[in-house]
Amino acid sequence: MATTKLVMKLVFILLIIFTFTVSPAISTAPESCDSRSDNPCIDKAKALPLKIIAIVAIFTTSLIGVMAPLFSRYISFLRPDGNGFMIVKCFSSGIILGTGFMHVLPHAFEILSSECLSDDPWHKFPFAGFVAMLSGLVTLAIDSVTTSLYTVKNVVGPVPVEYGIDHEKAIHNHSHGHGLVLGTTKDDGPSDPQLLRYRIIAMVLELGILFHSVVIGLSLGASNDACTIKGLIIALCFHHLFEGMGLGGCILQADFTNVKKFLMAFLFAGTTPCGIFLGLALSSIYRDNSPTALITIGLLNACSAGMLIYMALVDLLATEFMGSMLQGSIKLQIKCFAAALLGCTVMSVVAKWG
Repeated sequence: MATTKLVMKLVFILLIIFTFTVSPAISTAPESCDSRSDNPCIDKAKALPLKIIAIVAIFTTSLIGVMAPLFSRYISFLRPDGNGFMIVKCFSSGIILGTGFMHVLPHAFEILSSECLSDDPWHKFPFAGFVAMLSGLVTLAIDSVTTSLYTVKNVVGPVPVEYGIDHEKAIHNHSHGHGLVLGTTKDDGPSDPQLLRYRIIAMVLELGILFHSVVIGLSLGASNDACTIKGLIIALCFHHLFEGMGLGGCILQADFTNVKKFLMAFLFAGTTPCGIFLGLALSSIYRDNSPTALITIGLLNACSAGMLIYMALVDLLATEFMGSMLQGSIKLQIKCFAAALLGCTVMSVVAKWG
């Protein structure tokens, strides 16, 4: 899909800019970071079976979480046009928001404040917040540009005169879900402007989650701290279960073909396990406290946090709460707000262990 390729190109450009920006600032770590740890929990033999368990457990719980919403169409309470589904979507959006604020962004601040990084510039400037801010703005640009290109690509005729709306306004109103007919469309794309929005939201959201998942898997796979891995397995299983529910809800409303739905689901479920495998392969040469590793992981986490926070607040929660369905019912608004708050609370509680 052309939109997916464009998103990937823009993200890679962003990462290249980050790399060239920070490379001159990478300096030698303090001597204390170069020495081997005396931690008794460091045991490669004990850590290996725990990592295998983590791969299976995280993949299974991730798959359950992301697949559950895809089968919600068969549950009458969760039909896509019902109040129940709207409440579940707001709960899922709260999970995404909680992931960005309570897991990813604090982790980025923690890593980029490490004593293993030189004082100048890493301790004198809030790089995590700065990169998260830029990431949010870049996500906005990606969201806007891809929506415009995708809409123009699929619209080949003017808006019918009987609608009384000019063509330009019709295109710019797509994000509010008014269901405007944009005219004749090509056969290879959806004609509903709201469906275009849902598909772009699902793809950009998955991209942000995948960044974070790779970092989690790489760190876990490279670590030989058996004590830490034991606690992380449980925390990450819950984390990926709920995060998968949030992503699955977005994939469902995007109404992709079944093949694309399952491909996106398996991509989400398999990214952290693949990261763990990569960490295992690099464990002999990878040091999680080296300046290069800390800077790379910290910036990726900050980038992911900005994307997740933007998507949760702007494309998910704000879109639903300002839509006609919730604006027509104060009672439903209260229920959805409580659901979003519950989602944030769940991820806040999980953050205590992970």
